[in-house]
Amino acid sequence: MTETPMKHLFLLLLFWVLSYGMAWCQTKAQAKSMRDNPAAYALYHGDGTPATWADLVTEASEADVVCFGELHDDAVMHWLQQELVRSLLARGAHPSLGAEMLEADDQLVVNEYLAGVVNLDKLEAAANLWPNHATDYQPLLDLAKEHGLTMTATNVPRRYASWVYKHGLGGLGDLSADAQAYLPSLPVAYDPTLPGYDAMLTMAGGHGGETLPMAQAIKDATMAHWILQTRSEEQPFLHVNGSYHSQDWEGIVWYLRQVHPDLNVLTIHGDTQVDVWTPDSTALNRADFLLLTQAHMTRTH
Repeated sequence: MTETPMKHLFLLLLFWVLSYGMAWCQTKAQAKSMRDNPAAYALYHGDGTPATWADLVTEASEADVVCFGELHDDAVMHWLQQELVRSLLARGAHPSLGAEMLEADDQLVVNEYLAGVVNLDKLEAAANLWPNHATDYQPLLDLAKEHGLTMTATNVPRRYASWVYKHGLGGLGDLSADAQAYLPSLPVAYDPTLPGYDAMLTMAGGHGGETLPMAQAIKDATMAHWILQTRSEEQPFLHVNGSYHSQDWEGIVWYLRQVHPDLNVLTIHGDTQVDVWTPDSTALNRADFLLLTQAHMTRTH
């Protein structure tokens, strides 16, 4: 009486094993095919374990601030910044945006462009834009305009970074009240022992003196200041900056946490390799996510 049910059970088990085996072989073949094809990028958790785009979007949607550390001439990273915005929007988020590449004293004309008060020609004439703005950052600005998102010009006006290089952070007190309106509250906190600033001084071989990392610090401090001033507590703030400004959770992140120690800051570290499938040890544990792009990819400038 039990022979037929047992036979059916055996056949079901055999069918499951064969199906699973075929699926496993197919998945393995697909993975090998992908690795054999040229790849534009690969995404990892900070420790080097593979991550999916869904992993990144989920964590970004739950973060207070996302620092997307880029290489400025990397087209793939610029594309993925836009894709991250689109993915957040698809999840129902309404992120605020900000960029190192826009300086705080250009905020008015940026707002006017987003509101349709001025066109692109007038924006380009009035703002202190980077040489690669048209190809690399204007698409992000237009994406913000299309979806009604804010875009904060977070960086310090470069003339004040030059002033710090000449006179140190203490010299900011000599600037006018109008100038100080673009800066964080004075005096600006500064820790020269932070590895990033210390390494900058070491790499310079003493040239530029102790004010060289200070000029970097005023950029980090100002970007953190404007992120905190303009972010929404209900939505993530996606900030685009050079990887140096947020790697190792220093720079911008250090300044953010000086004010809000419990702020949920997610960091993405952009780097480039020929073999994006095997992260170099020097790229690991520098951020919450590691984005490797193809080193042979054409540079944007």
